[in-house]
Amino acid sequence: MANKLFPESCFSFWRVISISSHTILFSHFEHRSKEHFFNLYLLGQNMKRESGRKVQKGNIGAAKAIADVIRTCLGPRAMMKIQVQHPAAKSMIEISRTQDEEVGDGTTSVIILAGEMLSVAEQFLEQQMHPTVIISAYRHALDDMLDMLKDISTPVDVNDKAQMLKIINSAICTKALSHWSTMACNIALDAVRTVELEEHGRKEINIKLYAKVEKVPGGIIEDSCVLKGVMINKDVTHPRMRRMIKNPRIILLDCSLEYKKGESQTDIEITREEDFSRILQMEEEYIQTICEDIIRLKPDLIFTEKGISDLAQHYLMKANITAIRRVRKTDNNRISRACGARIASRTEELREEDVGTGAGLFEIKKIGDEYFTFVTECKDPKACTILLRGASKEILAEVERNLQDAMQVCRNVLLDPFLLPGGGAVEMAVSKRLIERSKTLTGVEQWPYRAVAQALEVIPRTLIQNCGASTIRVLTSLRAKHTLEGCESWGVNGETGTLAEMNELGICEPLAVKAQTYKTAVETAILLLRIDDIVSGHKKKGDEHAGGGQGAE
Repeated sequence: MANKLFPESCFSFWRVISISSHTILFSHFEHRSKEHFFNLYLLGQNMKRESGRKVQKGNIGAAKAIADVIRTCLGPRAMMKIQVQHPAAKSMIEISRTQDEEVGDGTTSVIILAGEMLSVAEQFLEQQMHPTVIISAYRHALDDMLDMLKDISTPVDVNDKAQMLKIINSAICTKALSHWSTMACNIALDAVRTVELEEHGRKEINIKLYAKVEKVPGGIIEDSCVLKGVMINKDVTHPRMRRMIKNPRIILLDCSLEYKKGESQTDIEITREEDFSRILQMEEEYIQTICEDIIRLKPDLIFTEKGISDLAQHYLMKANITAIRRVRKTDNNRISRACGARIASRTEELREEDVGTGAGLFEIKKIGDEYFTFVTECKDPKACTILLRGASKEILAEVERNLQDAMQVCRNVLLDPFLLPGGGAVEMAVSKRLIERSKTLTGVEQWPYRAVAQALEVIPRTLIQNCGASTIRVLTSLRAKHTLEGCESWGVNGETGTLAEMNELGICEPLAVKAQTYKTAVETAILLLRIDDIVSGHKKKGDEHAGGGQGAE
């Protein structure tokens, strides 16, 4: 019987992939002159499985729901939101986070656009068009869209401060910081220009590491400023050490100024009293040696990432050296970039070239209840601190988010100095070109390709809706406007809902942001279109205490 079922040219075996209290997953491998793999799911009673068109419809429905919710957040008349559960909806929220990390702007647009891309694909799925055909058309459209963006974009002179401020202002004029836009634009531009570093023909602008935002409650927002140096929330280790030094010589360490402890637990047996005295003497001699290594270079100021023992503090204080301990590695790196010091790992390796002399002033100030260390007036700092003041932590958190957006816009323009008009103008221009290009395509692929062009119109349409204007009338007028020569920069005024020339209004977007928005939106739509099977489940209330495993989720 076995031979009939499994002839010599065929063999088969099962392999357990994972076991939980609710689910056992087996993988079945079968060989019949060719190799075939598939997974068999034995589902627990709380699990359910959906597949085929139902899954695709569900994913598209979830994506549309998220896009509809987020839609009212676009433009200057924005609302606030949200919490989600559906797996496809979570993917939509995740792309917003990706967009924020990559270019720092366009987070609302990317969700709305991805939702619309899926929405227009629904009709093709209902007509039994295979998802791979739609995906192929979407990829083709994305390549053409990116080429069109480069064609529409205009170059920017990054050395023109007035133009750069205008670009940054267009990014924050819709945010809560718009009341202090002039101050915020100047802060953002100063901070990004400070951390800009060009090495071997490659430009690097690392805002996350080297443009630190310090939020200190108290004062008013107008007191905020960019420090040409570094500020950290630390005080001196010894009360008699100097709290203000002009033109300090700075040494940075990432080793401790304490007696070395064993890597693991260490036991020492002492048989004589003299041995104990010798151990104490060795400790003192070691501390004295490492302090002499430092004192030899005549520094005024030491920062270390580790601890400083009381004895080391005593030696350093006698040498009139100020010491600050347990500084974060990121702060130490910023001090290094600001004053030109090199971080040393061992005191015996310290050389004169490791001493930083770029800082003009070291001082410790008390702000509120806390002490802050300032290393400022640096000659050529490649790191800075943005000091934000405001009435409450909530206000400061909102201001910081807006300021991060402004700095990201500035960074994007400096790295890729090309601009596009905002207010939905680009979407209408690209949509028009895609429709014209679709006429040259043959076969069934031209319809999903044309649907991408229709999906792009969701951005100007949403801006019009959020203003309360007549969507059909204004959008039709905008389409008509874009058929005229030289009107590619006409879009929707986000405040009034009327047509306007975006360049005259000063509303523009960096090419990098728009390109990333299109890439992310299309790739997400493709990802969700490829899914046609979902296995999901939930825990019973009693199972939470009965040790339900991963498979129960």
